[in-house]
Amino acid sequence: MTKKQKYYVVWAGLKPGIYTNWNECRKQVDGYPEAKYKSFDDRELAELAYGDDHKSYYKTAGKKTYIDKAVPDFTNQAIAVDAACSGNPGKMEYRGMFIETKEVIFSSKVFESGTNNIGEFLAIVHALAWQAQRNLSYPVYSDSKIAISWVKAGKSRTKHAVNTKNKELFELLDRANNWLKNNKITVQILKWDTRNWGEIVADYQRK
Repeated sequence: MTKKQKYYVVWAGLKPGIYTNWNECRKQVDGYPEAKYKSFDDRELAELAYGDDHKSYYKTAGKKTYIDKAVPDFTNQAIAVDAACSGNPGKMEYRGMFIETKEVIFSSKVFESGTNNIGEFLAIVHALAWQAQRNLSYPVYSDSKIAISWVKAGKSRTKHAVNTKNKELFELLDRANNWLKNNKITVQILKWDTRNWGEIVADYQRK
């Protein structure tokens, strides 16, 4: 039986980061005062956790006791965002909707040679900037763990390359990265619970 891959997040240790085996993780935390670390079964979850505050996962400081981050209670007084991409890469767009009223509060143009992850990331940042301009503070829901982790890391981590078709898209991506660099996030960014709540409200329903 193949052993399942584990990912070890080290928030406080000799060298914080994400490790793919216990021995490397242990080198960072053994003997380190109040080391803070946790194992995950999924790379995306590990990246999301590493970009987050360890207090969301760490139960008792200094005692190496951990809990998974709790799923927040649902609220319809929030903004839901989503992206659609025809192909990967392909034609990409994104939008944001107010959950209670189903009102579309912003939507992008269709960009060439984009990816779904880029669209999801831009949608979250757009929702943050849109609210900052209006002095609002609604939580933002996204169903993309990757996009949430990028936002919490402070920049896009896409490996998709810029080309003649998507130059305008990457200019927008640069603006989003700069916005995150120069602004403090003051609203909650929450993972949409698709299993229990169904498709996110802002879904394009093109499946």
